[in-house]
Amino acid sequence: MKQERQKANAVQKALDILLAFVPENQEMGPTELSKKLQFHKATTSRIMLDLAGKGFLQQSLHTKKFSLGRSALEIGKAINLSLSSNLVPLAKPHIDDLRATIRDTIVLEVFTGTATFVAYIAEGPQYICLAGRLGDRLPVHGAAGAKSVLAFLAPELVSRILGDNLPPLTPNTITNPRLLRNELEQIRRQGFSCSNGEVDIGINAIAAPVFNHSNEPVAAVVVAGPSNRIPIGADSPLVPPLKETAARITDELQCRNSDPR
Repeated sequence: MKQERQKANAVQKALDILLAFVPENQEMGPTELSKKLQFHKATTSRIMLDLAGKGFLQQSLHTKKFSLGRSALEIGKAINLSLSSNLVPLAKPHIDDLRATIRDTIVLEVFTGTATFVAYIAEGPQYICLAGRLGDRLPVHGAAGAKSVLAFLAPELVSRILGDNLPPLTPNTITNPRLLRNELEQIRRQGFSCSNGEVDIGINAIAAPVFNHSNEPVAAVVVAGPSNRIPIGADSPLVPPLKETAARITDELQCRNSDPR
């Protein structure tokens, strides 16, 4: 019985150590982590080495400190895959309703942790061939859905996702990191994002984010089409129904995830 309690205690400490790296995944050594968690340094060091051996932590050759490793990343990928497979059926009727209301193409973009991809498309009755296809990975600095997600992420994570190179996709693409961060602040305040021919010339898009039970952005509902049919900006008549649809999907997703069954 004592041995079982010791094993359970070790598992609990291992989980506490892993959770200490959330959400920024900032590098830490055994000394600072033991102080943070109030664990004995030797115990912390031993568990961290065990976790590194299984790939849940990785140690920097330069700083000798630890951060989350590949095994933790694989778990995150599995969660993202599960999210996308569960999110599409949940969101589909809401997106179809919005398409029927505004009579233009609606897209669901799902966030993978580093980018968004096209998970569902409800084509509008006024057909136009958009660049995005199911499964396409979208440029995070130009796509409206991706920008609406980025706006609600931690600044450190945004910096890692964007990097230093923002290639121009069209003459309208924002390639200056400072200007893009200013736009992300505005998106966070207003609750929606716009793309004015930033991915494809002549194509406008408006997007509103979808949040999970932890209020983290996981997807975006996007209306896209020719610039003469998709007015952008705060006074666009498309903004209220788009935000309402994203809010309904968020509510259902959060209720489903919090259901104890």
